[in-house]
Amino acid sequence: MVNKMTERWLSVEEIADYLGVSKDTIYAWRDKKGLPAHRIGRFWKFKAVEVDAWVINGDAADHSKEQSK
Repeated sequence: MVNKMTERWLSVEEIADYLGVSKDTIYAWRDKKGLPAHRIGRFWKFKAVEVDAWVINGDAADHSKEQSK
């Protein structure tokens, strides 16, 4: 719990680099797939542990291919 509290907030650029995707993909995932993000003023910030949990839970998966079968 302490680690989550001391973890620093990541910018769009940093979380995109962390996940190996573009900034546009981050914005699309935030809007369409519920990527956990927090608005701080005019900026979007991310916690890596929240994003990791989102990926591990399968929320980042592309289900459109599965649905079309």
